[in-house]
Formats: sequence, structure tokens, C-alpha cells
Amino acid sequence: MRFMRKQNNKAELTAKDIVINNVFTYFNAIFAIIAILLIIAGSYRSLTFLPVVIANSLIGIVQQLRARKVLNQLSLLARSTYSITRDGRVLSLASGELLVGDLITLEAGQQIPADATVVDGLIAANESLLTGEADEIEKPVHAKLLSGSFVVSGSCTALLTQVGEDCYAARLQAEAKQMREKPSEMIHDINLIVGIAGIVIIPLGCLLFYQAFFVNGYLFKESIEAMVGAIIGMIPEGLYLLVTVALALSAMRLAQNKVLLHDMRSTETLARIDVLCVDKTGTITDNTMQVVEVFDQAGSAVTKDTSAACDLLAQYAATIPDANATMEAVRAFVHQASVLTASSVLPFSSKNKYSQIDQVHGASLRFGAPEFVLDAQTFAVCEAQVAERAARGQRVLVFAQADEKGVFQPLLFVSLVNGLRPNVAETFAWFDQQEVRVMVISGDNPQTVSHIACQVGIPHADQYVTATDIADEDFTEAVSEYTVFGRVKPEQKKKIINALKAQGLRVAMTGDGVNDILAMKEADCSIAMGTGSDAARQAAQVVILDDDFSHMKQIISEGRRDINNLLRSATLFLYKNIFSMLLATCAILFAWVYPLKPSQVSLVSMFNIGVPAFLLAMEQNNKKQHGRFIYEALTRAIPAACTSFLAIVLLVALAPYLEVSKMDVGVGSTFLLSLAGFMVLFELSRPFNLWHTLIFVGCVAGFIGTAFFLSNLFAITAISWNAAVLTGSIAGVEVVLMLCLNLFGTFAHKHFTFLQ
Repeated sequence: MRFMRKQNNKAELTAKDIVINNVFTYFNAIFAIIAILLIIAGSYRSLTFLPVVIANSLIGIVQQLRARKVLNQLSLLARSTYSITRDGRVLSLASGELLVGDLITLEAGQQIPADATVVDGLIAANESLLTGEADEIEKPVHAKLLSGSFVVSGSCTALLTQVGEDCYAARLQAEAKQMREKPSEMIHDINLIVGIAGIVIIPLGCLLFYQAFFVNGYLFKESIEAMVGAIIGMIPEGLYLLVTVALALSAMRLAQNKVLLHDMRSTETLARIDVLCVDKTGTITDNTMQVVEVFDQAGSAVTKDTSAACDLLAQYAATIPDANATMEAVRAFVHQASVLTASSVLPFSSKNKYSQIDQVHGASLRFGAPEFVLDAQTFAVCEAQVAERAARGQRVLVFAQADEKGVFQPLLFVSLVNGLRPNVAETFAWFDQQEVRVMVISGDNPQTVSHIACQVGIPHADQYVTATDIADEDFTEAVSEYTVFGRVKPEQKKKIINALKAQGLRVAMTGDGVNDILAMKEADCSIAMGTGSDAARQAAQVVILDDDFSHMKQIISEGRRDINNLLRSATLFLYKNIFSMLLATCAILFAWVYPLKPSQVSLVSMFNIGVPAFLLAMEQNNKKQHGRFIYEALTRAIPAACTSFLAIVLLVALAPYLEVSKMDVGVGSTFLLSLAGFMVLFELSRPFNLWHTLIFVGCVAGFIGTAFFLSNLFAITAISWNAAVLTGSIAGVEVVLMLCLNLFGTFAHKHFTFLQ
């Protein structure tokens, strides 16, 4: 039995789905049965809960439809398109519009949308989302391409052989586009709360009716009212609605700022993160690059118009199929040239850190990171020149040619820079204030990365290391010591994430390329930029479509708003649920009739729980929660629930001795229950501001006004002097007892580690 529906992206739901999901729920079915029983019994006044139930469903439908409209519009902007040749025409189509027989052009970073066969070109594919293997697989002409895999490097033209549901592993395609489902602490805990309530109300309700009707001999109407009064108190009728609406509204607000959530629960995960791992390129810097210098092994500048090496680099750039930002910057710098006659071409990949062309009538050429292109002895000669520019935040690559022994010798070095994204410095400063540690994981030279990280104010960015120098068993120690990791291979990014998680930390990962997928899958939450590759966007839980990294502040703020406000709402609901279960159990054990009528419980629920819960859930709240959601809610709700339970048990027990009628006991119980509820609301509203004051005063005034002006509707009658004295005396004890329990709860929360 599922009490809380899975919180998927609401853009995937139709309007019909949303209506069905909000109307035909487990608890609405319980309410319908209760309403029928009350109508049969003729207790129409006890139907006061129905307007609240109907309003809950209508609010959920309206808010989710609003969110769906915004998310659908954003999803159209976020969808991937492909260059297709069909009937001699070149078209740009989404994956759902592809047909068998289309010729598709695929480049590095794209997801392969359908089964195909390579007819021209050469690519390396990553099939990890289908097979679990992270190795890059070379796909030459006639090779089979599997839908759901990604192009790591190179480009090709392929003939589509299977599309749609006929594709290989079609059942896995949705998983290939999304992260594996991450557990959500808050959703899990709320499901637990709602689930327990949903299970216990049936047997308790039946026992209460049996005890009242068959054991105590009450009339059918009175027995039904007693049973319904208890059951309504146990049903968290608005809690799962609040969760659905809060998450839908957060997704809508983020969508209006060009932030797309593949999983709406990701805002909660981000709100709790301890470490944010970012890639340099695409996150700190933008995706554009510019050549700032070309120099030789001695560090002297090379003029592109007179250098034979620059001419050869121009031919290399014209031949290599890479379409990444680095090669585009090189092509923009050098002059146009004819292609080389090549026997084989190896496109750039993050695994190798270089690309290579083997000439038919000439030596092999390589272009990439000096540490990976050159042998140790050759690199040592030019290391100082590379380090000098890396220290200035430049990315240095070498263009090399193999000698007669097959050892690559440098022809020239190319120095490039990225532009910084706007507002990144302010964003990283905000993370520091919010107790979130930032780490930079990059495939570039660690000195370069460190310099740029220092520029944007990342704390301890001067502590850097080369990932290739770290043994597998040393990653746990390294993540505690260093902030910047350079020359990181894709599988090492995954090891860094796992090392952080092994320390009990919650980790988020940003990425923009195929090389980031393994780490993004392992992280608790993943974020991609809109201009990143299809691979990163489809694997991420959060996509920032306009590439504005400062949106991270809003994403985390939304998550913290949801956690903090739903925690307060859950506390209010738990208070009523725990109290009702305790009192119902006591009534069964001691053969009492449940003292509260359904209309009286509805009155308390309205002003103690329903109205304040919805109003508080709309408030901005950036406080980071460290404790477990359910423990936090229980430690706040249990003192009030136990106090109300003991107070009403005392009232019921003493009433016969003071000749207090059952009607007066019900009215007195209503006021005792509401008193503890308002004390809970008072604690949850601290520190008081204008909004909190208006909510608290308004709810108290609303309760008193409704009880006075609509007394008949909610069964609030004038009580005798004896009942008033007894109720007032118990209320005084209730206040003192609750204050003592609150103090004990605060002490326990601070000193018992399992509550943290």
C-alpha cells in the first residue's frame, strides 16, 4: 500500500493524472466511508471535515496544474535535438521524431537516441548506463550503436535501425536518462508517518465502534460519532498534500528562473549537502576558450604566420573531428588549411588526455596535456615553462610529433584561457557562509585550476594535488587534505565522491561532460549546466539551463524552505495524530467512549494545524537542518501530544466525581487539546516576526471566534461551573507539564547523539 505518491517531475503527468492522484487517494476513500456512515447515522453536523478534504484536493490540483504548465514549457527548451538527414533534407529533430532509415550525425557529448549502425566516421562510446562498464568502446564504420549510450569523443554519421520501443534495452532508456533513484530522507520519513497512520486507523476505528456500540450499549449514532472523532484525529489529511504542493511550487519557482528538476526531491538533497564538488570548465568558467599564446620549448613566442609548426597544427585542426571548446579555439586562432592524409585518427578523450593522428606519409602527431603526450624526460625540460603559465591560470597544451623511435617531441605549446562565469565569486562566498565545503575536480593542470579557484574565492584553493599521483587507498585521506584535484580521470572523480561519502558526508557534483557521468551517478545530487553535453544534462537531477551558477543559491534555499517548513507542518500533524492514537487506545482499554466529536476535532485541526501549516509552508527559511527529519518532528510533537492525552484522561476520569456531563467533557477536551496545540504553534513560530505574529494571533482569534459564533456547527456549548473549574485547573497543570517536557526534549536533543 502506497500512501504517498512518488514525487516525479510533474511535467510528466497529464491533467487527468493530477486530478486522479489528488481525488482518488487512500485517505479520501476513508473520508468517503466516514461520511457515508455519518449520513446513515443522521449526524450531519459531524460532516464539518468534508469542506477541508475537498479544499485540500482542489488546492493540490490547482497548484500542480500550474507547476505542470511551467515545467512543460521549460522541458521544451531543455530537450535534446539531433541533426538528421531524411529524403535528402537536413532536419533538426527531437528523439521522439526519429524514424528508421534516418541518417543521424553524432558528436562528442551527445546521447545516442536509437539503435544505429555507423556508416562514416569514428567515435568512442560510453555504454556504462546500459552495461555498467565504464570503458570507452571504439565504434568504427559498420559498428553497432546502442540507444542510451553516449558519444565520448569523435563524430560519425549513423543509420538508424531501431527507434522508440523497438530499441535495444528500451526498458532501461528512462534509467539511462536519469540518475538512479536517490533515497529522500524527508519523503521517506513522511511516508513512514502517513503509512503508520493509514495502517492503524482501521483496527482502532473498528475496536472503538465495537466498544461503544456492543460493549457500552450506546446508540448507533453516538458510536459512529465516537469512532469518527478518533479516526479524524489520526488521519494526517493535509500532510502529504503539503509535501506535494510544496515540492511542486518549488519546482515551478525554479523553472521560472530556468532551472529544471528531473527529480523534485533533489532540492531537499541539495539543502542538506556538506560538500559541493565542481568542475572548473563549465562551472567556474564558461565553455568558451581563447588562445592567448603560442610558444616553443624555450618559452619564446611563436608567430603563426611564419611558423611551419603552426601550419602543421592548422592542418591537424582541420583533420581531427573533435568539436570541443579547446579545438574550436585552436581553429579560430590558426589559419585555414587542408586536411592531412591520415591512416588513423584518435579523437580526444578525457581518459587519454590527448588526440592523435597517424599520417600515411609522415610521423604521428599528438595534441593534448604535456604530462600525457610527452615522456617524463622530455616533459622535465619544458616543465618550468608549463608551470609558469599554469600558475597564471592558463591551460597549456602541447603539439608534438613522434621521432624515429616513436617518442613524441614538442613542436609548440598552446596556452588558452576560459572566461569566468558571472557571480561565481559571490556564490562560493555564500556556500562558505552556509557551511558547505567546495572542492574543485578537474582534468586540467592542478596549478591552473588552483589559480582560478583562488580567483573566485574558494577557501583553501591553494591546497592542490595531481590525482594521478594518488594511490587508490589514499583517496580517503586526500579528500580531507586537498581542495583542488587536477588531472583527474573519470574513474578517479567517482573515487573522490565515494571517499567523501565514506566519511558520512552528503555530496553534490556539478558536471558538463561525459567524463563527469560516473561521479554524477555516485553523488547524492548532481547538477549540470544547460550548455553542457547531452550526457551531463540527462544524467543530472538538476539542470541550470541559462548557465547562471548563482541559481545554486536559490535551489538550496528552496530545498531548505521545504525541509524547514514541512518539518513545522509535520510537527503539527504528528501532535494531533499521536494524541488521537493514545486517547483511542486508552478508550478501548478502559471501555470509555471517545470524548471528542468529529466537528470538535475539525475545529481544532483547522486552527491548530491546517491553516498555520499552510501559511508557514509558504515562508522563506534558509536554516540548515542537521538532525533526522522524523526525530526532529517527534521531539517537538511528543511533549504536546502526551500532555494533551494526560490532561484529557484526567478530565474524563474526574468528570463523574464532579458531576460533569459527557457533553461538557467533550467541550472541555476541545479546549485542552487546542491549548497544547497553540503552545506547539507558539514554539514553532519563534523567533516571532510580523508574519509569525499574524499567523499565531489570527489562528487564536479564529478559533475563539468560530467557537463563539459557530458554536452549534462545531458542538461547542456552554459548560457548567463545575466543568469550567475542572477544565481550567487541568489547563494550568497542562501548561506547566508541557513546559517541563519541552525543556527535557531540548536537553535530550542536544545530548543524545541518535537525535542529531
